Amino acid sequence: MTDILIVEDDKELADLLTDFLREEGYVVSSVNSGERAVRLFERYGARLVVLDINLPDMNGFAICSKLRENTDTPILIVSSRTGREDKLNGYELGADDYIEKPYDIDVLIAKIKGIFKRRYQHDILSADGVTLNLADKTAVIDGKPVELPSKEFDLLALLIENQGKVLKKSYLFGAVWGSDSDSELQTLHVHVNRIRQKLGDDPKNAKRLLTIWGVGYKFV
Repeated sequence: MTDILIVEDDKELADLLTDFLREEGYVVSSVNSGERAVRLFERYGARLVVLDINLPDMNGFAICSKLRENTDTPILIVSSRTGREDKLNGYELGADDYIEKPYDIDVLIAKIKGIFKRRYQHDILSADGVTLNLADKTAVIDGKPVELPSKEFDLLALLIENQGKVLKKSYLFGAVWGSDSDSELQTLHVHVNRIRQKLGDDPKNAKRLLTIWGVGYKFV
């Protein structure tokens, strides 16, 4: 699952925020239209949506309303529309916060960190000797703390969240590296091998992280 989905049609601003958030260790995807945002969210999900209002196709309020039909994922509206009615409308539609543009990027990141701490600080994933803390991104494997870089952590978390299910390589790559990533699909294979080493799995006879040939991977 993507950590943060940015819905912003100002490419320069979207790229800047994406870079800052990735430096903080978040998995980020960015789209410039409402239709793409809804489609990407339905396919990959997200732990937070940062949503502009003035978009070329769908009004951001409509996106907020649509997402609220099926999810309680935090939504942070970031908009140049600063009127009282706009803010009230955003909150009434289910937004968790409403920030005016132009904003101080450090303040925005602090708010995002606060949302993650409040919402996900108690989220623990545990399966077959592996325990992951989603708030501080720490891992314990077979009773021992293990350091997992951001992408390894997110990949393993996604597999454990879907324990027993076969996840396609294209899905895993898009969810962890983002739809706009310049990385190659081979990167996924490299990270799976690194995770297996930390799990103590023999790649030729894996017990926990299995390769489903021609399809993808699953955690059992």
